[in-house]
Amino acid sequence: MSDATGASGPTEPTGTDEGGGADGRRVRVVLVDDHRMFRTGVQAEIGRTDVTGVEVVGEADDVDQAVTVITATRPEVVLLDVHLPGGGGVEVLRRCSPLMSDAESPVRFLALSVSDAAEDVIGVIRGGARGYVTKTITGTDLVDSIFRVQDGDAVFSPRLAGFVLDAFASTDAPPVDEDLDRLTQREREVLRLIARGYAYKEIAKQLFISVKTVESHVSAVLRKLQLSNRHELTRWATARRLV
Repeated sequence: MSDATGASGPTEPTGTDEGGGADGRRVRVVLVDDHRMFRTGVQAEIGRTDVTGVEVVGEADDVDQAVTVITATRPEVVLLDVHLPGGGGVEVLRRCSPLMSDAESPVRFLALSVSDAAEDVIGVIRGGARGYVTKTITGTDLVDSIFRVQDGDAVFSPRLAGFVLDAFASTDAPPVDEDLDRLTQREREVLRLIARGYAYKEIAKQLFISVKTVESHVSAVLRKLQLSNRHELTRWATARRLV
């Protein structure tokens, strides 16, 4: 459950002065993370750097709020957590795809997550994120990563860089699962929770949707995967290590 207070509008810039970064540039950023204290910590860490030039113009703690704030503020860079209520970071990327493809002022995404799991990293990169760094990154390195992503560079934490290249260039890359690709991001979220033994009411509470909507998603998943019941769903998900 999120401890955040919800999406917020423009906030005070987190720089040290009005001069911007080392070359005078400024970059407008939206923070998307479901922990309010972490968002506060990121702003404080950025503010400790000597010359930042980073202005936090909005925050959000779930998918719907993220899409609303990003659309309203049109930042240059979004710092995006992978695991969010409402469908996860991949769902934010999917719904913000038109903003990423804007030729004149594209919104670029940098994943900032505690996770370094292959599924999470590959998922958001395939979704359109320009980079992926873990939450152990320093404030100085984070500011540098933000500016590099603004410039269109691909940025990864050192340990992840080689892993990502290997994953996309070798036969060790996670194979494309045509059955799984038939499912929407929300259907995948419901599938995982079903496979973990959650009741419909628990799934509804976890994803902030109604029980009736959960039932609709389960029916869609069963139809798309040509399965008969939740027990078969659980076996299917377990076999693919999705649980």
